[in-house]
Amino acid sequence: MEEFESRAWDDTPDTEPLEEDESLSPADVQSNCLRQFSSTDFIMEPGIFSTLKRYFQAGGNPEQVIEMLSENYQAVAQMANLMAEWLILAGASINDVQAMVENHLKQMILKTFDPKKADTIFTEEGDAPAWLTELIEHSTWRSVVYQLAEEFPECLMLNFTIKLISDAGFQGEITSISTAAQQIEVFSRILKTSTCNFLQSPEDTRHRAVVEFAKMVCHGQHTYIYAQVMLQILSQETKGGNNIRRLQQEITKYAINKCLNVTPIQLALNGAMGHPRAAQALAPMLARNALNPADITVLFKLYTSQDPPPVDLIRIPQLLELLIDALFKPGSKVNQEHKTKYFYLLGYSASVYENPKKGNRARQVIRDDLKPTQQAIEKVHNICQGGKSAMELIAEINTLYQCIRFPVVSVGLVRWIECVVNEPSYFKLCTESTPTHLALLDEVVSIHPLLHQRVLALLVGLFESEFQDLEILVQLELRKMLLDRMVNLLSRGCVLPVMKYIKNCSTKGDTDISLIRYFVREVLEIIAPPYTVEFVQLFLPLVENEDITGSMNTDSDLVNEFIAHCKTNYYVM
Repeated sequence: MEEFESRAWDDTPDTEPLEEDESLSPADVQSNCLRQFSSTDFIMEPGIFSTLKRYFQAGGNPEQVIEMLSENYQAVAQMANLMAEWLILAGASINDVQAMVENHLKQMILKTFDPKKADTIFTEEGDAPAWLTELIEHSTWRSVVYQLAEEFPECLMLNFTIKLISDAGFQGEITSISTAAQQIEVFSRILKTSTCNFLQSPEDTRHRAVVEFAKMVCHGQHTYIYAQVMLQILSQETKGGNNIRRLQQEITKYAINKCLNVTPIQLALNGAMGHPRAAQALAPMLARNALNPADITVLFKLYTSQDPPPVDLIRIPQLLELLIDALFKPGSKVNQEHKTKYFYLLGYSASVYENPKKGNRARQVIRDDLKPTQQAIEKVHNICQGGKSAMELIAEINTLYQCIRFPVVSVGLVRWIECVVNEPSYFKLCTESTPTHLALLDEVVSIHPLLHQRVLALLVGLFESEFQDLEILVQLELRKMLLDRMVNLLSRGCVLPVMKYIKNCSTKGDTDISLIRYFVREVLEIIAPPYTVEFVQLFLPLVENEDITGSMNTDSDLVNEFIAHCKTNYYVM
């Protein structure tokens, strides 16, 4: 195996197979061919037959070539096959031996691959070799091509292979391959496949799909523009258009996080160029990712006029996040003179809608909900930025409960709570069994299902925090309180994401078993059949685990009833 590894790609014949050259004498042709015949295992090379043909046409001696090929035949490939057979006879499984050989070859190829030699495949054979078509049928070798394509994007052979893979229907695997972005046909297929996958994937798995998709789209300015224009056209469709717009926004967010200046493209696609004053105000704020009172004032004047620009221009997620942070993030400073403008623009973007122009009828701007939305934003802003203690906050509960009926206010409140509870001293100074801030989240999730994922992410982050300043027993009680919030989230419809997280905690084994037991008990007390198959697959293993439920004597009836019901009504792997 050492000899095979040392040979790799470097021990190919020193002289490449030559095309028939009329200027060479028969003796020169024979000499070149004999030099190739003298290389190790040349009889296994793909070009053996063409070399033999040239040699014999030049009057070569058959006995001499037979002798040279025989003497230099070391059967490296056959020896590898023989070793594999011995391993199988010794008791190793066929799959393990195959994986061992494939992984070793994979490492060798990645280590010694030469793109120039790979490109000679086409110059020698004039067309794609048959073995290349067979190679892409195996996932192991496709993965090798993907890795090599990332490292050698200019290699013609790899680019052609990527196209073959796409033609064969495996484009779903190559969403992260940068070379795919250089071939419009392949890129278009991947764009279509990735978009379909996004539309069909459940909410809790979309983030991972979006990141891979956005990485490919942001490979270059040309791919970004092409993808966003295609998605912009699709977003105009009645069916699924809003989901496509969400995908556009996620890609833009990824690009902004990578410090790519996509503001001009974003504004152009949003129609802002038809409203130059609004575009001039938006562009610097989006490019710097910071609000500017002068530009805010311009937007305020435009949107308080009788003929305001389209509301979509200020529904850019980046701008909305900046407004939310300015009004609800603790410590943010907004000039008192300009606060009303911030309230107005945020309320306008969240509540105003338009009836499009039809025939001779002008575009209608419906502002019926603008004033109550603006007032709710202002009230909650004053509470959040007032530095109120826990007791003072309780006195404002009724006002908060009334105002968080407005989705935009709930988004701001969650942002404020995220900042407050992540302060290092928050739980150290908290004396309540359930802090008021977290109790507010229970009300938010009961009203706004679209905020479930964000609230769950907040609870998970707190649950996994170390709290080194707190005693062990206090930490356990704190985590039980967080589990209560997760159970409430589950009861409001966020079932599978919560269950997947707890199942993952149990699988990793890094969570105190008493906490898993506490969660299982709480869930058993609130659920009732019928159950979905996905829920049973996630929850039943926890209930059947003796380490978790073995000591739950007082709840043994709940445990037994759930297990019996699942065994009777569901087929669980």
